[in-house]
Amino acid sequence: MPEVLTAPLVVEFPFTRSLGPVQSAFLTGLRERLVLGVRTADGRTLVPPVEYDPVTAEEIRDLVHVGSTGTVTTWAWNPAPRRGQPLDTPFAWVLVRLDGADTALLHALDAPGPDAVHTGMRVRVRWAAERSGAITDIACFEPYAADDGVDSQVTVHAGEFEDPVTGIVAAARLDYTYSPGRAQTAFITALTDRKLVGERCPSCRKVYVPPRGACPTCGLATSEQVEVGPRGTVTTFCIVNIKAKNLDIEVPYVYAHIALDGADLALHGRIGGIPYDQVRMGLRVEAAWSDDSRYPDHYRPTGEPDADYDTFKELL
Repeated sequence: MPEVLTAPLVVEFPFTRSLGPVQSAFLTGLRERLVLGVRTADGRTLVPPVEYDPVTAEEIRDLVHVGSTGTVTTWAWNPAPRRGQPLDTPFAWVLVRLDGADTALLHALDAPGPDAVHTGMRVRVRWAAERSGAITDIACFEPYAADDGVDSQVTVHAGEFEDPVTGIVAAARLDYTYSPGRAQTAFITALTDRKLVGERCPSCRKVYVPPRGACPTCGLATSEQVEVGPRGTVTTFCIVNIKAKNLDIEVPYVYAHIALDGADLALHGRIGGIPYDQVRMGLRVEAAWSDDSRYPDHYRPTGEPDADYDTFKELL
């Protein structure tokens, strides 16, 4: 049995969202070194601001300018900062109730060590040198002496700015170590010899590729390996018109579910060697490998007549 594989994997994409009037004012205010909250009908001030009262669900738009100083309500020490966190040296995650606010804001506190942090300590905002209208305009919080003259006056604010921030792009990213397990390790190892291998259920006798280690229908463990393909049939497909980042494939192209000969589950793959508008259900295809690839680069037409619908309708 081959050694079970592991590999680092990163899932990353930009997330773009528009901002309503409340969030727009909050982020634009940070750009201008102002912290804005929103006041509810019963007089509570919420920071960060929200668009609807969490108690009554009523829309709220009354903005107020709160202080840039506040009090730590709870905290946790972070001894090993990760990529993208506010500071690259050990720091504390803190919930800070800013002066004039009734709720707390989560951010980083720059402190020399956990012994220097305590609930109830007074802190103030350290503004980023360059600000663009994002939560990162607050570089972090820092301890401060209450008599240093910081202005914590709370006033009503109209929420009106020149050149307001109307949208943000946040980079979503997940780093983790992936292990495919015994069954898929065998599948990946077989690809080295340009073979496509599935596993057969001992009860229903269906062959699943890529194998999962268990039959999704019967729930029984699978171990009998079966070589399938390399030819198959297009069952369903879509035309991709948006170019993916770091993917060197010109659009439009076709991505399809392909029922390999001998398999009872369709896998997905790119269709090449044919104009995208000529791909169709029932098209007979075969795996095409590049010289340095450990997996099929794409699937191309075999030149055979199209498969009859009845031969693949159960695999749609």
